[in-house]
Amino acid sequence: MTADRETLEVYNARAGDYAQTMGRDPAATASLQAFVARLPKGGRVLDLGCGPGSWAQAMLEMGFEVEATDASDAMVAEASKVEGLKVRKAVFEDIDDVARYDGIWANFSLLHAPRAAMPGHLARLHRALKPGGVLHIGLKEGTGEKRDRLGRFYTYYTVAELTGLLAALDMVTDDLREGADKGLDGEVAGWFTLTARKILPDADTDPDTETA
Repeated sequence: MTADRETLEVYNARAGDYAQTMGRDPAATASLQAFVARLPKGGRVLDLGCGPGSWAQAMLEMGFEVEATDASDAMVAEASKVEGLKVRKAVFEDIDDVARYDGIWANFSLLHAPRAAMPGHLARLHRALKPGGVLHIGLKEGTGEKRDRLGRFYTYYTVAELTGLLAALDMVTDDLREGADKGLDGEVAGWFTLTARKILPDADTDPDTETA
């Protein structure tokens, strides 16, 4: 997750509140179901910016091997309560694995990184995926960068901007979902999620013809 001090202070102070705002049954979320459907049985997943560990716990219960990272001490402490979860404190720049993961779940975590840093973060995640691996990303929709009323730093993206960054890494994107929800700051904001696949060497790039 981000190393931004003000953002981390908010999450450290309100980790319990954040855990309460998350869905009661993450396993039933359509985007998570679509993500795990693309993974091999028992595959290894990285939950990047795991927060209190709700998504990671759901994937563990589905039979996946899950590793989780977060830069907030309080969030790491919350996630560490999840039995069987491998969780460590780390920022985005700490991801230096090569072809380790079948999937990476970056659900509304990369939005805390400055826009100038995003290409490097995506390149690290691309490198960390196995060939054919799947990346899920959730971001707030819009333009520019700003802090919310709690002091958290956000970078806003359009779908076209993100898909362009992923295309530069030769990643195939699909499963676009859009909506708007009330966040921890009480404000309703638009968002989108999508998935991107790391192309197999010499493989057909049509996502409908690829297999997990």
